Amino acid sequence: MGLGWDETVYVSQVGGHTPAAFFSAPRARGVPLLVAPIASWSSSTELLRVYLALLSGLGLFLALRAWRGLFPARVLGAGGALFATLWVTVFYGPQAMPNYWVAIGALAGVGYFLRAQADPGDRAALWGVGASAALMAWMRPTDAVWVTLPLFVVLVCLPRWRRPRVVAALLVGLATGAAQWVVEAYVGFGGLSERLADASGIQGGLGWNIAVLDQLRTLGGRSLCRPCDGSIPATQMIVWWFVLPLLAAVGLAVAVRARRTAGTLLPLACATTAGIPYLFMIGYAAPRFLLPYYALLVIPVADALIHLVTASIRKRRPVAAALVALGLAGHLAVQYTVLTRTVDRTTASHRDWARTAAELHRLGVRPPCLLTGHLAIPIAFYTGCRSVQTQGHNANTTAAGIAGSAERLPVAALTTPKGEAPEFARTWERHRVAGLLLHVAPAAR
Repeated sequence: MGLGWDETVYVSQVGGHTPAAFFSAPRARGVPLLVAPIASWSSSTELLRVYLALLSGLGLFLALRAWRGLFPARVLGAGGALFATLWVTVFYGPQAMPNYWVAIGALAGVGYFLRAQADPGDRAALWGVGASAALMAWMRPTDAVWVTLPLFVVLVCLPRWRRPRVVAALLVGLATGAAQWVVEAYVGFGGLSERLADASGIQGGLGWNIAVLDQLRTLGGRSLCRPCDGSIPATQMIVWWFVLPLLAAVGLAVAVRARRTAGTLLPLACATTAGIPYLFMIGYAAPRFLLPYYALLVIPVADALIHLVTASIRKRRPVAAALVALGLAGHLAVQYTVLTRTVDRTTASHRDWARTAAELHRLGVRPPCLLTGHLAIPIAFYTGCRSVQTQGHNANTTAAGIAGSAERLPVAALTTPKGEAPEFARTWERHRVAGLLLHVAPAAR
């Protein structure tokens, strides 16, 4: 499938075959750390995909193990299967992106938290709380805060849950994971508040903004919806999105009747806070943003489905099982239909980037080289060049700096066919490929 835009930014930080791309304020160093064992010595996308697929499967398995003793094994297995067969999980699990790993950290962290509360002497659970919090903060510090917010509320407001070791594990884990991000804020962004403000600006300004319809529009396979317009996908593609929280509510009712409310209510509370910023505080949408929300819902949902089958009257049990199986089969068919379309569309766009890179090589733009303009970041990765911008969220140089580089390096400016070339590139040789115009500096020849 090739590497996507964000993936090229993360992989370039540790890959030796291409210069590191500009690392903007919202990003954290967790993904580069995750891919370093492969990307630091190999440029093979296939090898990286296999490594991440195996690692993501192992991560899900370990996260589910954190819930042992809290739910029966069949509930955990069913919940894992539900999460692992969502198209968004299968699509992003083998990608160099942070959201899946926030989801794994959230799922494991809540499970370990409940185990640590149930057994204060469970040292493995305490270590699990800290490690899960660190994983989330390594990947996306702000998401880690939203996910753990209900855990802190419980620790502060409920005296019988107030265990100093659990509080310490949670705080140390978050601090360990976020420390590098905070230090980098002061070194490269002028301070923590400045970095948070920059991150908010890049995301369109965080504030009250209902993005529920935007998220609905992504369920048909749009990996990014910005600006988010167009029609909402067909009913069969979005119905699962509404059924999931309803089944989670059934799972909560089952837990209340069985007098084990905390084990279901807490993951639902963490799922709610994990979803708040991406459903009500951001002006665009991507399906991967809600992966932590889905991961925390699946165990209560699986509990509800198994209860619907096993609690039925014996004569009706086969009917209930058949209905649940039929619903899950239809759900699976929809998920993999969307997945196939999404992969095909993504692969086609990434092939265009590879074609553009090949054409740039043919025109003499080879490393060491410089690219600027439209789609410069991912195409620079494919070309082996350094990407620079003079404006926008990734601005890291000036027009004079690019013009000066063009006198000694191969440089190209990329624009859309309707776009206007930068002033310094208007006399450069122009070529068209894969829907782009390549303005190539004379030095490339």
